[in-house]
Amino acid sequence: MTGSDTGGDPILFYFDFSSPFAYLAAHKINDVAKLYGREVDWRPTLLGAVFKMNGNKPLMDQPLKGAYARRDLDRCARMFGVPMQFPDSFPFLSVAAARAVWWLKSKDEALAQKVALALFNAAFQEKKAINSAEAVIEIAAANGVDPEELKAALNDPAVKEKLKTEVDASIEAGVCGAPYFIVDGEPFWGADRIDHIERWLSTGGW
Repeated sequence: MTGSDTGGDPILFYFDFSSPFAYLAAHKINDVAKLYGREVDWRPTLLGAVFKMNGNKPLMDQPLKGAYARRDLDRCARMFGVPMQFPDSFPFLSVAAARAVWWLKSKDEALAQKVALALFNAAFQEKKAINSAEAVIEIAAANGVDPEELKAALNDPAVKEKLKTEVDASIEAGVCGAPYFIVDGEPFWGADRIDHIERWLSTGGW
């Protein structure tokens, strides 16, 4: 595909709501995709499953790396032009948020993305806790989701199983962190790879 071409498979965007780097990417990836006529498939996952597999722990909890990452995140946020603050409880469980988005994806992809971005913003702009079902329902309701339907969905065994299946599928796809993108079969890990993604789309790869 050349820079003048448009269309193609959606860009797969894997993220965990507890990842500040994924928050930054969520504000940029759709704009990049749009330049090349691509859609973005937002796919929430749970990094805890990855950490369990590789024996790792959240970046911010790692000696030396955690301190650097905090500084790097502030710098990246300034470069991206995206406001960012850390919620008081961090990292946080994102199971309810991920279940909500997978349920919404089955109904309305655009609404699912709208709610996902609202959840990210609540956590990393407003410092709100989004780790509970109640918080997720409140934010989703403010963005046009029926709260009673969502409450029922979050307790639906089928929705719970859907998230489990998708987390397993993300690991099978190679997701080792967040954000993680797959563009025409090529994986890219990290918010700092968005410029690589744009070049890949414009040139057809290298």
